[in-house]
Amino acid sequence: QAQVEESGGGLVQAGGSLRLSCTASGLTFARTAMGWFRQAPGKEREGVSCINFNSRKRYYMTSVKGRFTISRDNALNTIYLQMDSLKPEDTAMYYCAAEVRFGDDFCQGSLANDYWGQGTQVTVSS
Repeated sequence: QAQVEESGGGLVQAGGSLRLSCTASGLTFARTAMGWFRQAPGKEREGVSCINFNSRKRYYMTSVKGRFTISRDNALNTIYLQMDSLKPEDTAMYYCAAEVRFGDDFCQGSLANDYWGQGTQVTVSS
């Protein structure tokens, strides 16, 4: 059974930075595409960034390109999301997911609940 756990959220002022971390177990991490998603109150969950198993392919949603960076360390079964130049509109619950599917213009999470973390809150004040 897979387990996914996020950490690193918090409260930050606009223009600031945060780094989210996500560890996964119970799966072959080094062969698994991973991703970050977010959901703001009253809005649908959206794919923020995805990364393939060897870090050679990455996806970013348009609004975070140039500000967010996804990376992974397969030796630690961990992915990261470095978030710089944060804006109030980045405020949301951020979720990590395993076994994602993505392409040039989409990032889609798994239908299996086991592959999702519980989320970490990011709040950006103006």
